[in-house]
Amino acid sequence: MIRVDRVALRGLKGRGHHGVFPKEREEGQTFIVDLVLSLDTRPAAEDDDLTRTVHYGVVAEEVVAVVEGEPVNLIETLAERIARTCLKTDAVQEVEVTVHKPDAPITVPFDDVTVTITRSRV
Repeated sequence: MIRVDRVALRGLKGRGHHGVFPKEREEGQTFIVDLVLSLDTRPAAEDDDLTRTVHYGVVAEEVVAVVEGEPVNLIETLAERIARTCLKTDAVQEVEVTVHKPDAPITVPFDDVTVTITRSRV
């Protein structure tokens, strides 16, 4: 069994205008994204070569651009778009994406709303 390594990015923040309610679309809100990227880091480690792994700084910028980009109704859709963006990096074999919507329009006290998805190349 071949095990993969993981690179995690936690707490990426962007202001997006996602949601089904007009107020969400107009005012926007903060969305927080956690990523776990699965890949084989051995080639990069052997050569100490950034080009043979995932450049997490670039991935972070791309993910925040998705959050701040074209609005969608559902955070499920946003998570899917983020996963597709991450899988464009050749080294990434699988990604777990958690989208947090801490300011969701819920009428009772709560800490957070999240959607977590896992997508892979296969």
